[in-house]
Amino acid sequence: MEGRFIVLEGSDGSGKSTIAERIGRYFREMGHDIEFTREPGGTQISEKIRELILDRNNTEMDYRTEALLYAASRAQLVSEKIIPWLKAGKVVISERYVYSSLVYQGLGRGLGIDEVKKINDFATAGIKPDLVILLDVDPEKALKRKLSIDGGDRLENEDISFHKSVYEGYKKLSSYFPEIVTINGDRPIDEVFEEIKVLLTR
Repeated sequence: MEGRFIVLEGSDGSGKSTIAERIGRYFREMGHDIEFTREPGGTQISEKIRELILDRNNTEMDYRTEALLYAASRAQLVSEKIIPWLKAGKVVISERYVYSSLVYQGLGRGLGIDEVKKINDFATAGIKPDLVILLDVDPEKALKRKLSIDGGDRLENEDISFHKSVYEGYKKLSSYFPEIVTINGDRPIDEVFEEIKVLLTR
């Protein structure tokens, strides 16, 4: 495929949206066509699945159901949007991808990385990002920032121990996937983006 697929990962509140905007502006100034998306969501069907997953009233949701819903949302996004965009030569910037499921459901929920990876390999038709930027921010600090903005969704309102296990999971994951580059996100935004720009020119 001719396009470029860039994914931003990190704990809730780590600054993914802000960095996504900066990356988009950078590529747009270079004359590229840009598409932004997020997970779960990004298509009409995927956004409806997102509502189900993140609804704070759905406290009885089984962890396997949760993992399968994320994979279903992702499958629709990949087939309907990401593959066509990449074929059209666009730069696709996504907030979250498979890696989130591996740490949130595989490790955080205890379902196992291998099990979650299997359903997501099927869901994504093997589409992998060219670059994954993992924003490393203390989970307690990041979560406080996020909850102060909108009160948080179902997963964001989980106990801090869950978020700490997710944070530790991301650290482990980066050693298994060479496309993941960890960036210290606990710095001024301009400083963080200057480091990221080096990665974008590779």
